[in-house]
Formats: sequence, structure tokens, C-alpha cells
Amino acid sequence: MPAGAIVAIIVVIVIILAVAIFAATAARRRRLKERFGPEYERTVSGQQSQRKAEAELASRERRVRSLDIRPLTSPARTEYVAQWATIQERFVDQPTSAVSQAQQLVTAVLQDRGYPTEGYEQVLADLSVEHARNLEHYRAAHALSVSSANGSASTEDMRQAMIHYREMFDDLLGNQPALDDVTAADEAAPAQADEAATAIAPDGTGRTRP
Repeated sequence: MPAGAIVAIIVVIVIILAVAIFAATAARRRRLKERFGPEYERTVSGQQSQRKAEAELASRERRVRSLDIRPLTSPARTEYVAQWATIQERFVDQPTSAVSQAQQLVTAVLQDRGYPTEGYEQVLADLSVEHARNLEHYRAAHALSVSSANGSASTEDMRQAMIHYREMFDDLLGNQPALDDVTAADEAAPAQADEAATAIAPDGTGRTRP
């Protein structure tokens, strides 16, 4: 075979390989963007490199696949919803305590579903794989919880913390396979709890509006 023909074949092979690599990279990038949503751009910004950010996100996926992440049982789900309703009602008179208990309840749900809960940054990384679109709620709730524990949070800050925790709580309970025997009380309790959280007077007294 003439040398020119061999060179042409090699060039064609290289082009095919380059196109295949480009297509695979583009597909991987598209999949990561769809899965991680806003967390994708946040990670790219933090890593200051798209390639490193994508490697980090892929590493998170591998780690979460190695964990025993599981849905809640129906009785556990019902019990957690009831606990949340109690905590949110308590917010009216004891906002600081309610925020602390909301944080503890979310942590309990994480543990029950199989997520490790040691290390705030690691928790964020693990949650980003399946719960990326609510991760900012968890970040905001955590920051406001720290302020609440330090005594520097206003009543409005604590109300916002409860709202953010509620978003993450609902995601952890709802973003999973359908469970058997979801009761009417299970569905009604969140709506009742919302009324308690939103009825906070703007003067910071922690009392319901007349």
C-alpha cells in the first residue's frame, strides 16, 4: 500500500477518534449539567476549571453509588412528617429551639436514608448528587442555624431557616420511590405546619398575628 494511502487512513482514524472523544465529552458534560443543575456551575466556579469540576462531580456520583442510600419506610415517613408539624407549631413560641430541632430532624432523615452526616462539606457533596436543586436551601438553613445558635438571628432569620429546612426536608421525603400506604395525615400535616411558620409577627415577638 502506498505511503500516501497509509497516511490518509491514519488521518481518517485520528479524526474519527477525535470526533468520538468530543461527542463522549459533550454527552458527559450535558448529563452532569442536567443532573447537578446549578451545582454544576458552582463547582466549575469553585474549581476554576471545567475539567476538574466535572471530575469532582463524577467522583461524587461514584461515592454516592457506593453508599446504601434507601427510601424511607412508610411508617418512618409518616412519623417524620408528624414530628415536623410539631416542631413547626413550636416555632411560634420557641423559634430558636424549633430551628435547632428542625436541623436535628433533617439530620435524622439523612441518617435514616443512609447518608453519612459527619462533615458539613461532605454532606453537601453527597446531597448534590440526588438533591442538587434544593442544596441552596440546605446551605442557607445551615448558615441561619449557626446565627440562631449564636443568638445573632432575628425572628425573620429563624423563620427563613425553617422555610429552607422545610424545602430540604420535603425533598428528602419526596424524592424517592413511591411508598406504600401514604396516609391522609401524612399529606395534611405539612399544610397545617406551614400555617404555623408563616404566622409570625413582624415585630419579632414570636406571636401569631391577631
